[in-house]
Amino acid sequence: MWPALPTGVVRLYSPAMSETVRQDTWNLADVFEGIARVVPDREAVLDDHQVLTWTQLDRQSNALARHLLVGGAVTGDKVAIYSYNRAEYTVTLAACFKARLVPVNINYRYRDEELSYIFDNSDSVAVVFEAGFGPNLERLRAGLPELEQFIQLDDGEPGLAGATAWATALSGSDEALGNERSPDDMLFLYTGGTTGMPKGVMWRQTDIWASLGAGGDAITGEGKPADLDEHLANAAKGQQLLRHMPACPLMHGTGLLTALNALMIGGSIVTVGSHTLDAHALWRAVAEKKVNSIAIVGDVFARPMVEALGEQSYDLTSLFLIVSSGVMWSPETKKALLDHHPDMVLVDSLGSSEATGFGSSITTANETYNVGTFKIGDRVKVFTDDDREVEPGSQERGRIARAGAIPVGYYKDPEKTARTFPTIDGVRYSIPGDYAQVEADGSLILLGRGSGCINTGGEKVFPEEVEEILKRHDAVEDAAVVGLPDEKWGQAVTALVTPAGGNDPNEAALRDHVRGTLAGYKVPKRIFTVTSLGRSPAGKMDYKGVTAKAKELTGQAGT
Repeated sequence: MWPALPTGVVRLYSPAMSETVRQDTWNLADVFEGIARVVPDREAVLDDHQVLTWTQLDRQSNALARHLLVGGAVTGDKVAIYSYNRAEYTVTLAACFKARLVPVNINYRYRDEELSYIFDNSDSVAVVFEAGFGPNLERLRAGLPELEQFIQLDDGEPGLAGATAWATALSGSDEALGNERSPDDMLFLYTGGTTGMPKGVMWRQTDIWASLGAGGDAITGEGKPADLDEHLANAAKGQQLLRHMPACPLMHGTGLLTALNALMIGGSIVTVGSHTLDAHALWRAVAEKKVNSIAIVGDVFARPMVEALGEQSYDLTSLFLIVSSGVMWSPETKKALLDHHPDMVLVDSLGSSEATGFGSSITTANETYNVGTFKIGDRVKVFTDDDREVEPGSQERGRIARAGAIPVGYYKDPEKTARTFPTIDGVRYSIPGDYAQVEADGSLILLGRGSGCINTGGEKVFPEEVEEILKRHDAVEDAAVVGLPDEKWGQAVTALVTPAGGNDPNEAALRDHVRGTLAGYKVPKRIFTVTSLGRSPAGKMDYKGVTAKAKELTGQAGT
């Protein structure tokens, strides 16, 4: 049974995404404008420095949209957002939707080569950026002739010479544009994955709307509006009111999509200004701003949050939901969170930048599901590598696939699009590459990403499975598992771990710990303790960097 949430509150992710309502001539900008009309004084965005009502969000995004168009941007042009979590990020998203421009997320951890690639690959003509990133843009701008508009956010740094100040960009008319829009207008979500350069996932706004529940409860299908007018009436009544905090970066899919979901139903988003996770600042914001839900990315967020709660108490009575996506979330950390605040629901959402709603796993104070086990989503199947559907209970492995509201493909990459979004038996699917088994009851056992699968002595080992067991040891804070070249085994399972709470992990003890749960061939041949695994702010593992470090530690550097 799905645990009950407060009456009328929509769930952020679900195993059953209802997609029968499709807007005909409107896009997300029309939703935002409509909400501003019906609840003008309701708070839309709250950050450390300002609070924007829906009217203020509406007016500021109108002004920015006009500024971008006057500056030469035309329908379909791309606008990069190179910023930490702050109110201006949301204003820029809304402005792009209104002007029929395509927002492009920029990972602020990227170095010059990656930054240059993503600006060029996306064909961005404008960028909204933190002044502190000005030196990076100064180095790159000569090689990016299409990038013509530079709009600078004040963060106390000198910034980029010649850039337009944010206040100046908003100083013109803030009247509504009055333009016609299309449900096919897009948002680009660049995803780095674990290898290679970032890929631009092309989402139509109609598919974002549908994949996030089409304005209703995405699990039960209840409360779905028949049209935009009914949706706005629901928003006016506060039928699905939600105050949501994306604790992970808005430039990451989990942060962005959960934030859009809260805004689409007339709710609010709360952001914390720290550039890295500050768990105490997060909990203070939850208490002070009465946050209802939080989006995180696994234990890399959850463990510091637990530690902070052990150091200081906070008023968490408003909080009823934490949702995690992107990496698996250990049961021990979930239990620790629920020990501090049992009146909430914890959700593991199985999704990616290429699709949402593959499945969900729910944990409450009274009910727990096994790690890596998910209730399968609607329109989700599992296919073998030769496109046969996996039979439940067969123990056969396959790739998780979702039909319905999925992206158009990867920008300027038809080959990757064809591989990731194939048509099987006449149905188009998104198949990002996660492997799973289907239990007899239809639930999914997640195995991991196929691109990282280790072949050791003819046996397949999925890194995520071993990582989760390692992280369950008291001495381990985080773990990464890779396959290294090995004359005997072909690939040797190799692990890097970071210590927890001042512990000094013992390699032999950790190997015994893994052996106590998993088959012998899955036990790492070597386990090294390091100070950091170099995860991104969104919690993603840099497997390329981890592999290079593992090779260095085993004397294989340069191979």
